[in-house]
Amino acid sequence: MGGVDALLITISIVDPKQAYLGAVCAIGGSLAGSLILFSIARKGGQALLSKYTSTGRGLQLRTWFEKYGLITVFIPAISPIPMPMKIPVFCAGGLGVRWSYFIGVVLTARIIRYFALAYLGIRYGQQTIPFLRAHWQVVLAVVLVLAVTTITLLRLAQQRHRVSLT
Repeated sequence: MGGVDALLITISIVDPKQAYLGAVCAIGGSLAGSLILFSIARKGGQALLSKYTSTGRGLQLRTWFEKYGLITVFIPAISPIPMPMKIPVFCAGGLGVRWSYFIGVVLTARIIRYFALAYLGIRYGQQTIPFLRAHWQVVLAVVLVLAVTTITLLRLAQQRHRVSLT
């Protein structure tokens, strides 16, 4: 669990009336930071990605991203289980993912994550973090179901977009 998660849970416990405002602020900050990295990667990321993803482990990461796309951004964005998000965000920018899809995935994941944490903080109080630790497998299963659902919806939207262009 990251610092923003712990801070949001603390706010939710100490002042439940501010919990959802805290979630909105966390979403805004996360989206802003992700968009900065994404835009940097859009400017010169392809050259950097080519340099570091042409062989070995870098090639495996690039192949994974090209195969699974934005699910590699969605899972760490929604999961309170610590996962690196900067690399998938950079890959998304460097590989030319559409802005709208990227923003949609990050917003969806962060809205679910931060509003859920605010709710849990209000509901369980001081027991929120122990609750999450005790039920990490359920949390992971929910994250995976949400990831598959979101990516399926994204792919359907992409197919409709392609059909409407023809």
